[in-house]
Amino acid sequence: MRAIHDVPAPAKLNLFLHVTGRRADGYHLLQSAFALIDWCDTLHFERRPDGLFTREDLGAPLPPDDLILRAARALQQAGGGRDGAHIGVAKRIPAQAGLGGGSSDAASTLLALNRLWSLNLSRAQLARIGLQLGADVPFFLHGHHGWVEGVGEQVRTLALPAARFWVLKPPQGLETAAIFRAPDLQRACNPATIADFAANPYGFGRNDLQSVAERLCPQVAQGLELLARQGLAGRMTGSGSALFAWLPQAPDTVRVPAPPDWQVRLCSSLDAHPLCGWATGND
Repeated sequence: MRAIHDVPAPAKLNLFLHVTGRRADGYHLLQSAFALIDWCDTLHFERRPDGLFTREDLGAPLPPDDLILRAARALQQAGGGRDGAHIGVAKRIPAQAGLGGGSSDAASTLLALNRLWSLNLSRAQLARIGLQLGADVPFFLHGHHGWVEGVGEQVRTLALPAARFWVLKPPQGLETAAIFRAPDLQRACNPATIADFAANPYGFGRNDLQSVAERLCPQVAQGLELLARQGLAGRMTGSGSALFAWLPQAPDTVRVPAPPDWQVRLCSSLDAHPLCGWATGND
């Protein structure tokens, strides 16, 4: 196999996000339900026998040393391989949105190169590599909607009813680190249970980062107001600045007018990650 084309990397929504504490090393402990949605980046991989990596940006330009290249190098080192890759990236998921685009790209890179290079590393082995790249990477390797705890490394499969969402991304982005170091961030939410969540999966809990994000980024509050005007209960995903609202009624009965420089997208939940099954489940 010399190439794998049209590899999807889907976004996620945090249906809720609670901060339950803080470890001695400063990392925050979280609880969240992650839902996979059909807003995807697309990646292409071609084997290079010289061990080098090159990247071609087919959509929005990426930073010179992004998570895709970092994931490729980390897998090459862990797998002891000599091959490299040329990677084409059609970037569609916006950055600084809380949609997990960078982490999803990294996870799809690990899965695709594991296959292209015939390394045969298990999903658990890839997750250990992925956790060093970002807290959300293990979720995207998991393959299904997830109940996520710890700093992101504890992922359990979560069954969710099919759903559609309006997703809004304002022009202004948010840096995750700025939110987590904010002195007014609440860090002591009582732990929730899956049973409590399952009783109302699209209305449960809250996003503990949202109030800080509204202060740092007024466009978050503006987006929530745009959704509220349409009778929709909006919520921020992750550390923002993207917002979403579940559509309990037929999606064609609601429209969300937004300024022209905003991204507005009608998204559906996925049954599973498109690459589910690309790595085995055993160590």
